[in-house]
Amino acid sequence: MALWNKITYSQRLFLWLLGYSILLVSCFISFQYYREKKFKADELNAQLQLINLHIFEDLADGIDALQISKSQLHPFDELRISVIDNTGHVVYDNTLDTIPDANHLSREEIVQAFKSGSGYAVRRHSESTGENYFYSATLGKDGYVVRSAVPYTVSLTELLRADFNFLWIMGGATLIMCILGYFATHRLGLHILRLNRFAESAERGERIYDTEPFPQDELGAISNHIVRLYANLQQAYADRDCEHRAALHEQQEKERIKKQLTNNINHELKTPVASIQVCIETLLAHRNLTQEKREDFLRRCLANTDRLRHLLSDISLITRMDEAPSSVTREPLNMTNIIAEVVDDCTPMAASKGMEIMNEVTTPLFIKGNASLLSSVFRNLIDNAIAYSGGKKINIRSLPSDNPQSSDSTENEKTVLILSDDGCGVPSKHLPLLFERFYRIDKGRSRATGGTGLGLSIVKNAILLHGGSISVENRPNGGLEFTISLPLAHTISEIDR
Repeated sequence: MALWNKITYSQRLFLWLLGYSILLVSCFISFQYYREKKFKADELNAQLQLINLHIFEDLADGIDALQISKSQLHPFDELRISVIDNTGHVVYDNTLDTIPDANHLSREEIVQAFKSGSGYAVRRHSESTGENYFYSATLGKDGYVVRSAVPYTVSLTELLRADFNFLWIMGGATLIMCILGYFATHRLGLHILRLNRFAESAERGERIYDTEPFPQDELGAISNHIVRLYANLQQAYADRDCEHRAALHEQQEKERIKKQLTNNINHELKTPVASIQVCIETLLAHRNLTQEKREDFLRRCLANTDRLRHLLSDISLITRMDEAPSSVTREPLNMTNIIAEVVDDCTPMAASKGMEIMNEVTTPLFIKGNASLLSSVFRNLIDNAIAYSGGKKINIRSLPSDNPQSSDSTENEKTVLILSDDGCGVPSKHLPLLFERFYRIDKGRSRATGGTGLGLSIVKNAILLHGGSISVENRPNGGLEFTISLPLAHTISEIDR
């Protein structure tokens, strides 16, 4: 049993098929052998029955019983003839000098003769002569039985022997069946072996991308479907887990940013609130201050209040972009007009600092976005340049587009805007951190100028919200250069909607 379990399923199946084929062929051969021997025995019995009938005729014609065997024309070298009465006793036998006393009613051929009129026994030993005979008995009308017998000589044995030529035919047919059965079971075994390997891999939870191809038949098609379904299910689980991890990471990142934002807000609020508190406490504690001192404290309170207002406004804007970007309304607009408006608003402040703003964006740039957010992008960049660059010039330009706006633009076409100044720039180590929330290069100077530390973070988030990108680098001749890329509207007709 242990050995049986060690062989493969296809081998076991082939052995079962081989055993079934051998059993089937053996049964057929046995049946055919018995049938052929019976046919030859029936044929010999028919010849002897004719002799028996002639013997009855000779006896009826008064021929001497001693002459019966000699008067019959038959192909047998030796022919034993016996006459048995209805009591079972032998009344005549041409091969014996003395009639035996034994009763023959129990003999097979005699029983059949009395029962159906004729009978035979293929091979039976004679107690009288000591030889083996083929007996054929016929019942006459007078109740006597004539029995003829042929001794088993070499010629009779050959005559009754079955033809074994069909064994070679059946053997060849069996061999062909076994060969075909081997290929069939081997093919089926390949199916089962591959499915077994697939099931073991699936049980171990291994990732299955594909397996070796199954044979091209119905079972192979079913097997391929099962493997593909499992692979698709695995992919679905993997995608789900990946999305879950991404969502979890995003949620954790949001929580981290919220926590950081809360801490930063708390820190940023302390300074103006503390300053306002000190000013008010001083005014209340020293009511005899001069008018000039009182106005100075009040101006400080107003400046810190204005700083708080800007800080809360920036926090509200950046929170809205983080929490509900879908709530930001977008509409077709001309970016050139927005830049021109911001430049007009910022020009007086720049002039007061001795700076000039040069706007070289004159070609219409049609995009779909939020005018308020896009205005804040350029306003924050210009304000930062005015407040911190220390330069004399701010330049805004656009890179030429591959396709003119006079024709429909493609879906992936973008416009590139560059805002630069000729100031002092920033150390290279600070460049990757410029867009971080509340990040300041010079904290003291930033607070002194009223900065909230959220301007560049608002710029980056607003650009990303519009499907664009922004980068910053130091110019070779000094100053910073911001490169903004924004997707253009798919068609000019969108502007008219």
